Amino acid sequence: MTSWAEVDAEIARWQAQGRSVELWWRDDDAVEATPALERLLTLHQDCDAPLALAVVPARATPGLAERLARAPGVDVLQHGYAHANHAALEDKKIELGSERPAMMVLGELGTGWLALERLFDVRALPVMVPPWNRIAPHLVPALPEIGFRGLSSFGARARPQPVRGLVQINTHVDLIQWKSGRVFVGEAAALDQLVRALSCAREQAAPEPVGILSHHLAMDEPGWDFLKSFWGRIGATPGVRILPARGLFASWEARV
Repeated sequence: MTSWAEVDAEIARWQAQGRSVELWWRDDDAVEATPALERLLTLHQDCDAPLALAVVPARATPGLAERLARAPGVDVLQHGYAHANHAALEDKKIELGSERPAMMVLGELGTGWLALERLFDVRALPVMVPPWNRIAPHLVPALPEIGFRGLSSFGARARPQPVRGLVQINTHVDLIQWKSGRVFVGEAAALDQLVRALSCAREQAAPEPVGILSHHLAMDEPGWDFLKSFWGRIGATPGVRILPARGLFASWEARV
């Protein structure tokens, strides 16, 4: 059972190498101003933790834009187009897959980006977050061609730059157990994901920032409680930097 003591020990290993742990926070599936979103924004503000909100452009409302205009420290990423599943019944859900012509998929993404720019202006970043964290490999090289500069999925990335002009920075700690009732995975499981991701990153010459993934519309009370205590505790831990998506993607783009 992974505990906070093991997290502290892993952070100490980073410090012994003269390095700082870099974390970031992404929350998915935003479409409108809801009580759950308000709770998320309050937590973000109380914990002073930069937040990247993945917004579904085809369903995003002016009310969401109005609310985020009053929420400093929140960056908007593009969450596919409509968060619609196009996979066969027996396959894993995917929107950005090979079931439809590539030009159709890319055309939707371009339309979605125009919608985000119109609603959120400079708060929107040209970073693609594929729904269900899945995107067909043949679509990735085309993302820079339609204006995207970043890609964010889940799990350890294969390389910082999957194609020229595109930086990939993923999330690694999913707080929800999707296959067992969409409940909180539990503190031990969440911390285990964190320690594993940090350990893996520590072995890299250019370590990937470790991302925490939440879903405000699907969180149960234990999940909310953990998220609040996590950011409160980790934010006060020496040797840890919690970075905003805007600076994170810009700095990595400059590096590569």
